[in-house]
Parts: sequence; structure tokens; C-alpha cells
Amino acid sequence: MKYLENIFKDFEKMKWYSFAIIAVLIFISIFVYLAQKRQKFTTKALVYGGVAISLSFILSFIKLYRMPQGGSITPASMLPLFAYAYMFGPFAGIVAGMAYGILQLIQDPYVVHWAQLLLDYPLAFGALGLSGFFKKNLALGILAGGFGRFVFHFISGVVFFASYAPKGTSPVVYSAIYNATYLGPDLAVCLIISFIPGLRSAIDRLKSHA
Repeated sequence: MKYLENIFKDFEKMKWYSFAIIAVLIFISIFVYLAQKRQKFTTKALVYGGVAISLSFILSFIKLYRMPQGGSITPASMLPLFAYAYMFGPFAGIVAGMAYGILQLIQDPYVVHWAQLLLDYPLAFGALGLSGFFKKNLALGILAGGFGRFVFHFISGVVFFASYAPKGTSPVVYSAIYNATYLGPDLAVCLIISFIPGLRSAIDRLKSHA
């Protein structure tokens, strides 16, 4: 019996968020498996996805404004993922967004609960892939993906960050205002840049070859 206890002794040293990260990775693996049944990922889709995630991750390090309980305004760090979903569709976009969410968790974690981790990282960033449902309108897709991310952050704020709301302020109102404060400008930057003629034509050319 003591031998068995020694075998599993190191599990006691693991933090709760380590188990949460493992759960997230399992969740993403299941999602990718199910998504592959709906959409076969070609080599081109995988390469483009890797480039999009890398570009988004690099841009996310440039923080124009950082919020106190997580979240920041960046120079269009979501745009490469929006463009990828626009080119390859929602399932590929969601998978790429969830992978990016894991990188965000590693880069700048703000975790108070395992469920909040799921909401604010893989699910929120995975929602950026919803833009892929609008394959004929990139701007509308950006709005849809941005709103999807907002919804998950909003739920997380209401459930897990209600104590930060000023006295007399509803957690619902507080969460909506807090998340809109940084997501609104971040989304606006993505929209403005997406309308630059040279960039837009480049994205459309890549899409035609996707």
C-alpha cells in the first residue's frame, strides 16, 4: 500500500490549474477529432493556420492598453484568425482560435477557477472562428467572431468577477462595460485594418487559393 502511495506521491504537488489545463487540452483534442469528421484539414489549411496563430500571438505581445483583471487592446491581434476562418471556414477557425487561446493562457494567465479558465481562454478565443460562417463578408464575420468572444468573457465576468463590481452596480452591467471597454476598440482596429484595399485584396487572393 505504501508503495502505491509513493508511486502517486507527486500528484499531490500538482496545482489545481494544472489539472484544469489538462482538461482543456483533452477538450480541444475531442473537438479537433469531431471537427475533422466535418472538415478534412489539408496541408495548406494546417500551414495557414500555423501562420495565422503565430501572427496573432506576436501581435498580442504589443499591448496598447492593459485591463486590470485581464484583457487588453492590441494592434489587431485577432485579425489573422478572422482572416483564417474567412478563408477556411468556421470549424478550422474555431480549432485555430482554441489553440491560440491556450497560447494566451501560457503567455498571460489570469485564472481564478477552472471553469473561468475554459470560458476566458479556449472557448472565448475559439469563438473567433464563428467569423468563418460569413465567407462572403469579412467585416460581418469579424463582428460575429468578436461578439462570440465577448459573450464568453461576459459570462465569465458575471459569474467569477462579480466582486469587482463597484458597490451598487449590477455584475451584469459591470461585466458588459468591462469587456466592451477593451474588446470594442480591439475589434474596431480589426475592422478598420480589414478595409485597407491592399490587405483586403491579399486576403481575397489567398482565399481563392485556399
